[in-house]
Amino acid sequence: PEFLFGTTWRPANDIYGIFPMIVGSIYVTAGAMVVGVPTGLLCAIFLSRFASGKIAAVLKPGVELLAGIPSVVYGFFGLVILVPFVRANTPDNVTGNGLSLLAASVLLGIMILPTLISVGEASIRAVPESYYEGALALGATPEETVFKVMLPAAKSGLTAGVILAIDRSIGEAMAVSMVAGNQPIIPDSLFSGVRTLTANIVLEMGYATDLHREALIACGVVLFVFILIINFCV
Repeated sequence: PEFLFGTTWRPANDIYGIFPMIVGSIYVTAGAMVVGVPTGLLCAIFLSRFASGKIAAVLKPGVELLAGIPSVVYGFFGLVILVPFVRANTPDNVTGNGLSLLAASVLLGIMILPTLISVGEASIRAVPESYYEGALALGATPEETVFKVMLPAAKSGLTAGVILAIDRSIGEAMAVSMVAGNQPIIPDSLFSGVRTLTANIVLEMGYATDLHREALIACGVVLFVFILIINFCV
C-alpha cells in the first residue's frame, strides 16, 4: 500500500511512493484523449466520406508520415514550440515554466492522431455502402447519414482505434519526459509539472541499483496491469 498510494518518491532515502506517477499517467492520458480523439475521428470521417481524390492523395501520406516520426522528434517539437507557447499563456497567478501537464497532453494528443485516423478511416470504409445509399434515399442529408448511420455502424472499429490510442499514450516515455516537467507530485493545475510511470522508469533506470531498481521494475508491472485494466474496461 505504501508503494502504490504513497505520495513521496525519494530514492535517496529509500522512500518509494508512486501514487503521483499513477495520477500523472491518468491525467496525461485523459488530456491526450480530449485533444486527440475528436480531432482524429473528424479527420477520419473527412478522409473516408467527404475528401476529394486530390485532397485525400495529399492528406493520407501526411498521416502516414506522422506515424513514422520518432518520439524524440515529437519531444523536440514540443520543447521548442508547445512549451514556450504554454509558458507565454500561463496565468499570472499560476507558477509554471511551460513544462507541464498541458504541454504533455497536447503533444500526446498529436502523437495518437495517426492511429486514430488510420483505424477510424478503415472502420468507416468497412461499413456497407448500402447503409449510406439507403439513408440518403430516406431523405437524410450526407452529414446526417455519416454521423447517425455510418458512425454507429462502425463503432466497434472506432472503439478499437481509441483503445490503441490509449495504449499508445500510456506507453509513451521519451516525448513526455521532455515536456512534462518530471516532477513526482500530484498536479494541481494544467500548468503544473507532472511525471508519468513510463517517464519515471526511463529517467532513473540507468543509474538505479538494488531496491531502487526493484521499485522501477515494480512501476513497469503496475503500468502493465494498468493497461490491462483499461483494455478490459473499454
